[in-house]
Amino acid sequence: MKFTPKELNPYLSARHYFGSEQRRHRELARLSLVQLADIVNFSKSTLGRVEVAELLSPPELPAALDAAFGTDKHFHGLYQLARKEAHPDQFRRLMELEAEAEVIEAFATLIMPGLLQTADYARTLLSQPAGVTPELIEERVQVRLGRQERLRSSTPPRYWAILDEAILYRPVGGPRVMHDQLNALLPLIDTPTTKIQVLPFAHGGYELMDGPTLLLRLPGGKVAAYDEYRGRGHLMEDPGEVNRRWASYDALRAYALPPQDSADLIRHAMKGYEQCAAAPN
Repeated sequence: MKFTPKELNPYLSARHYFGSEQRRHRELARLSLVQLADIVNFSKSTLGRVEVAELLSPPELPAALDAAFGTDKHFHGLYQLARKEAHPDQFRRLMELEAEAEVIEAFATLIMPGLLQTADYARTLLSQPAGVTPELIEERVQVRLGRQERLRSSTPPRYWAILDEAILYRPVGGPRVMHDQLNALLPLIDTPTTKIQVLPFAHGGYELMDGPTLLLRLPGGKVAAYDEYRGRGHLMEDPGEVNRRWASYDALRAYALPPQDSADLIRHAMKGYEQCAAAPN
């Protein structure tokens, strides 16, 4: 069967235009992906994914392409646009990256990170806004729970979460849901592959308090980050931008409670929900 390259849509985004220009110049030079890979010292897989906009160009690739094709700073300029642009389907892209990640580190400000949510906690969140059908809610819950399977797999990623103390006391779903949600954290507090810490109120203000952040380290040294603010996300794959987020995260890690002290604080919060659940109506 003859191989048919995937059709490109160069005007969908700067990322797509970069990929289509790489293919156009490659085909004008009558080079296969394998031949171009030898010239620019990148893998065929990386170049193929860049061409179809599945992957943002690595920062060293534009200069290599400009040198290979004699295009001055053409690819350099396209990369400057693409690296500052949101992925056209960034949440789907985030899920793809999360599924590949070797290290996942999360910071959460107001609600529990998705990879730690119980079904009832997730169901409460996903029931918003009003009018969502029960069928759609359950579908979304199962998708969210499905993401958690990697943490229980035979080859789990290293997962580290830092939770603002406010999350422990925001009664999402009511006392029973919150008690069960906090209880579900305890087995993950300090294991060979998972760590959970709480950033206490006493720390005061901090750089990332305007929204949750997810950090991913992928095979081959690639990195990605995802910020969310008022339900809108921003996916970053530029190493410089991601590493700045990681520096902020590492600073918070230094101020967060150790895992066992975090567990004690979580148990203290659970007692409050036990009392609420036991109170007469």
